[in-house]
Amino acid sequence: MESIRVLIADDHPLFRDGLQTLLASVPEKEVVGEVSTGDEAIVQAATLQPDVILMDLHMPGQNGIEATRAILHTSPHIGILVLTMFEDDDSVFAAMRAGARGYLLKGADQDEILRAITAVSRGEAIFSPSIAKRLTQYFSTLSTMSLPQAFPELTEREREVLLLIARGCNNAEIAGHLVLSQKTVRNHVSNIFSKLQVADRTQAVIRAREAGLK
Repeated sequence: MESIRVLIADDHPLFRDGLQTLLASVPEKEVVGEVSTGDEAIVQAATLQPDVILMDLHMPGQNGIEATRAILHTSPHIGILVLTMFEDDDSVFAAMRAGARGYLLKGADQDEILRAITAVSRGEAIFSPSIAKRLTQYFSTLSTMSLPQAFPELTEREREVLLLIARGCNNAEIAGHLVLSQKTVRNHVSNIFSKLQVADRTQAVIRAREAGLK
């Protein structure tokens, strides 16, 4: 199994050291670089082409949101996992809009960070439990009745699946909620992505929010 190559972008030396020690303790993760500013993150991402970048939001120069946007503009295959102290809605959705695949708080335990790195490297979207709860609460006011006006191109079933995606459910959970096979759910998700012209679940959630579904 190939190692997941990780670039750490954080302006706190002690936190970078802690991440370096953690990742060095597992054979399938490899730290290929460390930077302390958003500008350095952009340069090193282009040079090193890591699989995953652990991105702080508040750094000198360009911040983590700006750096994420710039990196993914030229290297969209890199998975960016935000690792920050900030859990306000503006920060979370700004990171998602910029293209980040995951959002963890710095209080996350080591196993959670390692799992998140693996998930992001596979193209999955992942959030800290507290962030996922906030997203669920945010979208809990959405109703399938409001979705047809926003997305008339979706079928009723696809709207139900989109609503559950917006609430943070994975395919297995969606299958359980709607009493469908996971293969059927995968087909619905694929159709939703195609019709909404999005690449992944994170972008689908952003489209739902930008459509004014509150």
